[in-house]
Parts: sequence; C-alpha cells; structure tokens
Amino acid sequence: MLRSLLIGLSAGSRSMTPLAAVSEAAHGGYLDAGNPSARLLGHPLVAAGTKALAAGELWGDKLKSAPDRIVPLGIAARIITAGFTGAALAPRRKMLLGGALAAGAAVAAAYVTFHLRMKALDRFGQTKSGLVEDALTVGAAQLVTRALR
Repeated sequence: MLRSLLIGLSAGSRSMTPLAAVSEAAHGGYLDAGNPSARLLGHPLVAAGTKALAAGELWGDKLKSAPDRIVPLGIAARIITAGFTGAALAPRRKMLLGGALAAGAAVAAAYVTFHLRMKALDRFGQTKSGLVEDALTVGAAQLVTRALR
C-alpha cells in the first residue's frame, strides 16, 4: 500500500508522469497480472500513449498559458490518474484502498506542490522551476516503480 500512497504523492505535481511510469512497469510484467488495472496499463498501446501524454504534460507545464494544477480539471485529472495507478500497484484484494490512498495523496500533494512551485517561480522563473519539479516527479515515480523489479 505504500507504493500506492507514494505514486499518489508524485501525481500531485504531474498527473501523467506516474501513469506513464506505472504503465511501463505493467508493460514490463512487474505488476500483478491478476490486477485488472495493471492488465489495462500493461497493454502496449496504453504504455505508448501514457508516455506521449506524460511528455506533452512536461512540455506544456512550461507554457505561460498552462492552467494551475489546483483548478477543478487539474484536481480531477490527478484523482483519476492517481487512483488508477494506486489501484494498479495495490494487491488485487486491496485495489480500492490503493486507489483511494493514491487519489487522496495526489490532491493533498497538488496543493502543497502548487504553493512551493509559486514560491520557486517567483525566485527562479517558470522554466527553471518547472524543470526541477519535472526531475523530482519523474525521479519519484521511477523510484516507486523500479522497486518492483
């Protein structure tokens, strides 16, 4: 259940990065094949699609027109992607709990990371602060999923 919680925390700053990391782990056969969420995320087209979406999100975050992560649509995206990835990382019998833990962690982390990013943005600018946040989020999601291997 710890993995579900941790992947939810990383979804607080980037909604698609954890989805791509968990999808890649599922595609590599590192998740429980009996878990329906893991089976879906492990499909080759889903794995490729989530990587493309994550790359687009990383790029789009640097644009001045990028919406704040705490707008309703941003929070909804985090709840959905974190819930799905949290469920995929949980044991089959605890999928709902894993999804709920991840979704709750993502919402809390979205507000915390938003406020930290605003402080960093004032000091370092949008691109530099975004690149640091990208590195931390990608690294965190990779740590969670690499531990499965």
